[in-house]
Amino acid sequence: MAVRVLKPGLATTVQDLGRPGYYHIGIPLSGAMDRHALVAANLLVGNEAGAAVLEAVFMGPELEFTADATVAVTGAELPPKLDGEPRETWTSFRVKRGQILSFDFLKQGARGYIAVAGGIDVPVVLGSRSTYALGALGGFKGRKLEAGDELPIGSAAATGKDGRTVARDLRGQPAGMPTELRAMPGLYWHRITEAAGNGFFSDTWKVAPEADRIGYRFKGGKPLEFVPREPPFGAGSDPSNITDACYPYGSIQVPGGTEPIVLHRDAVSGGGYFMVGTVIAADMDLIGQLQPNTPVKFVKVDMNQALAARKSRSELLGKLHNALA
Repeated sequence: MAVRVLKPGLATTVQDLGRPGYYHIGIPLSGAMDRHALVAANLLVGNEAGAAVLEAVFMGPELEFTADATVAVTGAELPPKLDGEPRETWTSFRVKRGQILSFDFLKQGARGYIAVAGGIDVPVVLGSRSTYALGALGGFKGRKLEAGDELPIGSAAATGKDGRTVARDLRGQPAGMPTELRAMPGLYWHRITEAAGNGFFSDTWKVAPEADRIGYRFKGGKPLEFVPREPPFGAGSDPSNITDACYPYGSIQVPGGTEPIVLHRDAVSGGGYFMVGTVIAADMDLIGQLQPNTPVKFVKVDMNQALAARKSRSELLGKLHNALA
């Protein structure tokens, strides 16, 4: 069985839960920007939680199926259509051989996840089928999909049934405006003044147009004021420069002290910009569903709060597994 790509959408790639373990040599985690939505899509069609799916940004692809299949679309509200007839998101449905899956206009969120029973069966590279396009690694030929591509589907037995659905309280999507992103102050917090630190967390920021798998830029807040210093050897002259250091996943770097950038799934692993803090793991999925100009507030938390949030997110995932078992 295969899925033929008739139209690729804006940027559709193969993703799974990523390839941890290689960040120290410059290969990022990659994988789904919204991991919860990817797992939900897979469970709906009876796949293993981390099977490879399609991640579509802002605009869905048009796909033709060469055999009967079970499909589910989660994440952004990107309404699927089967031969032009509407289907529900967050609900599994059957596709017959020769039918065409397409999508209506995006209504909410940014990234939709398309799971097919059996999973997208592209080669495993460094333990993952995820696409890292910047390095032409993994996925389908290391790139986003193009018209004419044929995606093989795995033959593993899947238990997905038509009409299974995920309750709204188990979807884990952003709620309310502005979206709150919890963050812990970083190792370089001492580089900015107390007033600047307070302003960073009290200001309302907006997602800039430069928001992708590498990082999300935010604009609209006040520029940061830096504590005067003599630049150390190896750092640049700009106050936001540091001697090159490692970037944790979720790091918030602020080049020039003006527009924060949260590093995401395909980000580089180090560089010379200071980091004001790090968005906690429990909120990284939320970032992947933010559209440009969405208002955001960063909320200061400590380690205990971050661990509690991670536990809560894990419990939500557990409830999802139980509901679709």
